[in-house]
Amino acid sequence: MTDPRMGEALWTALERLPRGAGVVFRHYLLPPAERAELFARVRRVARRRRLVLLVAGAPLRGADGRHGGGRRVGARGLTTRAVHHRRDLVAARRARVDAVFASPVFATRSHPGAPALGRVRFGLLIRGEEVPVIALGGMNARRAKSLAPLRIHGWAAIDAWAR
Repeated sequence: MTDPRMGEALWTALERLPRGAGVVFRHYLLPPAERAELFARVRRVARRRRLVLLVAGAPLRGADGRHGGGRRVGARGLTTRAVHHRRDLVAARRARVDAVFASPVFATRSHPGAPALGRVRFGLLIRGEEVPVIALGGMNARRAKSLAPLRIHGWAAIDAWAR
């Protein structure tokens, strides 16, 4: 997940991601021209590193898919959505998304004070889910490994990649 708080650490984070990983480009608050320019820079790195690049918010040309929506008739590319509750998960399934980001699993600087799911509630939320689940919120490699028994598809982070 990109975040304006990352600043120049964004470029380090993109270089640290393993090939085949994904990037969700957010940067919602930038003026449209500036956002498109930053997206083009991120896209160049993503292509060179063979990263999947999704865009959240207003669509941008050249993305591999969208984050935050559902499958549209005739639409191309991957679709993902954030889920925080069971009803969000049901809605995502009905929208025929390719994957969901379940969050926040742990406390996170991105959403200070937001109640974290924790391992048990996260496990209950995703139990038996057929849509691939990506853990988000306070994640790092150690925490992702601790969630492996829950059969997560992957994990996402902001701070873990920017350090």
